Amino acid sequence: MGLFDFIRGELIEVIDWVEKDQDVILWKFPDRDANIKYGANLTVRESQYALFLDEGEFADGFEPGRYELITENMPLLTSLRNWATGFKSPFLCDVYFLSTRTFTNLKWGTPNPVMMRDPQFKQVRVKAFGTYFVRVKDAQRFFREFAGTSAVLRTVDVENALRDIVAPKFAEALAEAGISVLDMVANYSEMGDKIAPILQQDLDPFGLELVKFQITSTSLPKEVEAFYDKMTNMNMVDNMQKFQQFQSAQAIEKAAENPGGGAGEGIGMGMGFGMANMMMNQQQQSSPNQPAAGDAAKATTREEIMNTLKELGELRDAGVLTEEEFNSKKTELLGRL
Repeated sequence: MGLFDFIRGELIEVIDWVEKDQDVILWKFPDRDANIKYGANLTVRESQYALFLDEGEFADGFEPGRYELITENMPLLTSLRNWATGFKSPFLCDVYFLSTRTFTNLKWGTPNPVMMRDPQFKQVRVKAFGTYFVRVKDAQRFFREFAGTSAVLRTVDVENALRDIVAPKFAEALAEAGISVLDMVANYSEMGDKIAPILQQDLDPFGLELVKFQITSTSLPKEVEAFYDKMTNMNMVDNMQKFQQFQSAQAIEKAAENPGGGAGEGIGMGMGFGMANMMMNQQQQSSPNQPAAGDAAKATTREEIMNTLKELGELRDAGVLTEEEFNSKKTELLGRL
């Protein structure tokens, strides 16, 4: 290889960036300290911006398009290099490409629960998670204030840097909204729209634009969730007596699954008796043409009494009723035959 071939090989004639990693926001063109040939071709694709730095100073920036690097297309660099009379020699510059498209699905979350006043629960701790979309709107400011001299900058670097900014803004908006935690899910979009302009004020100095801010989930302390579930169950019940019977049936089922687990102690000494009375009352109330309370004994049919005795026997076998309680109810029921 001749001398001129060697020199030609050391000059950069084509400058472009083919994005292979969709998460890269900034990428430094690998010049290997080689000079750029006068008249070299620069290609800036859609959703890209090329930035030239001369000895650490901002020189020229290029929007999408194809350029021939000559003095007419590089006015700032020509001024910095004092090329007033023109030149045709190779030159050395750092070239950075920035992606100006919208980067989606950046994650945010509250590292610690946010304390908020709630109209129903008074004070509640809430944790929240979501996503947001950003794009570079001012390439030079983004490079100067955020990216620095990084050879490669990815979305994860933006996520990490903005984590301590996004979460406090959510807390501020949540406090101002005055929305109950029970209504929060229905107001995710509204809250996101309120947070976005507040957060944008903190992104402006970095040359970033917040395209969208979205809350995807919120979580409450376990005790609050348990209370909320209980309220939901209560709202679904239109008859308190039926609800009590349902609760008792669940207790009986658990006791039957573990007859040796001290079920009698866990429920209470008088609970078994109360269940037996409830079963009898339920049967009396479910009978058609139910008479007055004083005539309840006459209203109990032979079939109902036998079914009740059978169920009481199952309660005794499960350990819910003691033998003494079973015999007492048995005597009472048989006396009605």
